[in-house]
Amino acid sequence: MSSIRTGLTRALLGALLLCQPVLSVPNGAKLLPRASASSTSSPSTARAAVTAATTCNGRPEYCTRSYSNVTFVGSHDSAFVGKLPQQNQNIDIKAQLDMGIRFLQAQTHHSITDDSVLELCHTSCWLEDAGTLESFLGIVKSWLNDNVNEVVTLLLTNGDSVAISEFGDTFSSSGIDSYAFVPSSSPNTLSIDSWPTIGDLISSGKRLVVFLDYGADATKVDYILDEFAYYFETPYDVTDSSFSNCSIDRPPGASASGRMYIVNHFLDVDILGVKIPDRDHASTTNAAIGDGSLGAQADECRALYNRAPNAMLADFVDKGDVIAAQNALNGF
Repeated sequence: MSSIRTGLTRALLGALLLCQPVLSVPNGAKLLPRASASSTSSPSTARAAVTAATTCNGRPEYCTRSYSNVTFVGSHDSAFVGKLPQQNQNIDIKAQLDMGIRFLQAQTHHSITDDSVLELCHTSCWLEDAGTLESFLGIVKSWLNDNVNEVVTLLLTNGDSVAISEFGDTFSSSGIDSYAFVPSSSPNTLSIDSWPTIGDLISSGKRLVVFLDYGADATKVDYILDEFAYYFETPYDVTDSSFSNCSIDRPPGASASGRMYIVNHFLDVDILGVKIPDRDHASTTNAAIGDGSLGAQADECRALYNRAPNAMLADFVDKGDVIAAQNALNGF
């Protein structure tokens, strides 16, 4: 009942708060990651293999850096685009990828009208439905087709506890499964120091890394990885603009040792007990430096865990300086 009430309240807020101001842009930051680990990879096309030696995800330095030693600033709720209060992004998936975002998070639920279809829905498909997962995957696949030296990560949530086989069928139908990375250790978890380099992923043609928060089973779908076997996350739906908390929120009681980690750096505002994205302060929240910025929270978390975050999720990625922050977090 509470989720229905929350959805209805959000919908009402959507009718009341259609217009939100658009904000400006800051600059700069610091942070050097650990040394990278390499891994053996299989050859792909001559074109990918040759260009991978000179540029990977837009920079030559990434080619020899382990996937687990790169910080990505990612798009939180990447598919929910628009001006309504519950929507988290201003620009669509292709535009996000074009601007340099390489980590996309999205919520999935069963369709209201067809239980065999997975949709991208915000909490409930009654509140926000951004279309089918297959369509979303098709956009990402098309972009990967056109950008042969790029590695993209997808983090999907499984709000309806959907069977992993349904995700596998959808990935297969879209054709994107041919790009999906399978760890050499599969079905066992790949250790944090055994990840291939970005260059290896490119040269092997396995340029999509996929995680699912709940319900992954590598014995059934080997390329959809269990998020919490590989990552821990900091608290989400934060309303404290200082972002001073880097504690482990999920999985509960987990150790940081041996896991990559995701910092949830998106600010909410509480209206009538319902948390919605804080669009008004997006430029400050997404700044590279300064109080409450991406850089400031990364420094806070680095002091706690002695290493940089592997991903920082942000709303409204076109605001602020998310790519400058990402570059700084990777030592550029």
